[in-house]
Amino acid sequence: MSKSVLIVGGGTAGWISAAYMARMLAADTPGGVSITLVESDEIGTVGVGEGTFPIIRKTLSRIGLDESELIRDADATFKQGIRFNNWKRNPAETPDDTYFHPFQVSSQHTDMDLLPYWLLGVAGDVPWAEACTVQERAVEAKLAPKLITHPNYSAPLNYAYHFDSGKLAQVVRRRAMDMGVKRLIDTIDDVTLDENGAIASVQGRAHGELKADLYIDCSGFRARLIGEALGSEFTSYKDQLFCDRAVAMRVPYERPGAPIPSCTYATAQSAGWVWDIGLHARRGIGYVYSSNHCSDEDALETLKRYIGPAANDLKHRQLSFEAGFRKIQWHKNCVGIGLSVGFVEPLEATGISFAEVAALMLCNLFPWSGDYERSARQFNTAMTKRFEHVIDFIKLHYYLSQRTDTAFWRDNREASSASDYLKGKLEQWRHRPPSFLDIDASHDIFDENSWQYILYGMGFKTDITARAGALRFYDGAKEEFESIRQQSRNALSAVPTHRDLVDEVVAKGFRKSSGGQ
Repeated sequence: MSKSVLIVGGGTAGWISAAYMARMLAADTPGGVSITLVESDEIGTVGVGEGTFPIIRKTLSRIGLDESELIRDADATFKQGIRFNNWKRNPAETPDDTYFHPFQVSSQHTDMDLLPYWLLGVAGDVPWAEACTVQERAVEAKLAPKLITHPNYSAPLNYAYHFDSGKLAQVVRRRAMDMGVKRLIDTIDDVTLDENGAIASVQGRAHGELKADLYIDCSGFRARLIGEALGSEFTSYKDQLFCDRAVAMRVPYERPGAPIPSCTYATAQSAGWVWDIGLHARRGIGYVYSSNHCSDEDALETLKRYIGPAANDLKHRQLSFEAGFRKIQWHKNCVGIGLSVGFVEPLEATGISFAEVAALMLCNLFPWSGDYERSARQFNTAMTKRFEHVIDFIKLHYYLSQRTDTAFWRDNREASSASDYLKGKLEQWRHRPPSFLDIDASHDIFDENSWQYILYGMGFKTDITARAGALRFYDGAKEEFESIRQQSRNALSAVPTHRDLVDEVVAKGFRKSSGGQ
């Protein structure tokens, strides 16, 4: 028996969910799921520029979106990691304080675990991210992660994207509709529940009563279905993650053809941090801050100081949010995806990743036989763990800071502001580095490599001298570190600049090679 799905709300989360479900649940075949997305033309998208994590490449590949189309029509650029500035120490004392979180796992040729040897100083006074991968040097030189002839979503260096979020939603919408998703322009005015508390129908202002077997709430922070109608409780984590505001601007480059950074710049400020990402013709820049530590007026002034004189002629957009999530994200016949069920904060760009994972899980747990309760229970347990683990990972960036120059940073260093789980892990890692044993592949967006990059980028100390005598491959480790340094030098001449690759893709698309897709 055919099933019907109604998605309420568009935007990036709505259309990625629609496209993914259309692909996985055969929306374009008679026996597949019928999918309708209803979105209002009264609600605009932010479009200030947004980043992603590398798993988005698998999502976009699965829905059959051509990478050239993504680059051209969503103003997408390549993101190879995040450069953190002024997070570790008071900037007045250490103005050039910086570290890098690359997306590349390792550039070595063997399966030797190099981290213990780095901890013992075999690589010299070199940051872990630079010692184990070529990506940091490539990013510093503003190089691309791939060549024009590399296949869709494949490259020698791991990457994600920056893009205009409003334009991305339009690109994915076209693909979803090509796969059979029906789009309605309407505003939902009412939600009717049945005698069991499930959704019986929704009332559209233009199309009247709309019914489905399963309802997906992608209505953003309003949470029209899962929150307002069904009353799923929101659990706040503002006692751990203080940032709850952002002010953003769209900033043109100083000159046409300016180099495009291939990473996000995250620069810490007195009450939060500034994101800075490069798109085709502009930068998306915003200040994420805590309203308990900074007024809106002071935040805007901080953003303007960061941008410089160009900010005086630009409009700004104010955004509000609260770190937290709903532990019940699937209730009865309704599933919340995206901002309707939670948001952490923009650091590490997890917003779209949550939507991708939720759509993937929903497809695998889809209640073909009508057993909503079992699917909902498994979905809610997994998503709760995923949110909790991401909150701990984001908190790590603040908690390990040595900054004491403002109340914001002092408060973030307080033990009471971190979870017992995070504090327990940090105690374990004082004598052994994070490993695969610390990661739950079913619930973690960030693997042990990401935890390592942040830990040691922030200056965390892991003392493994007790096992130093058991490490027998010091000479091999030295050779590996030297090989990576040589690969870094070679990489500088092997790939084009980020700007050159983006411009060529916009003009001509990726060129098919003998191994291309």
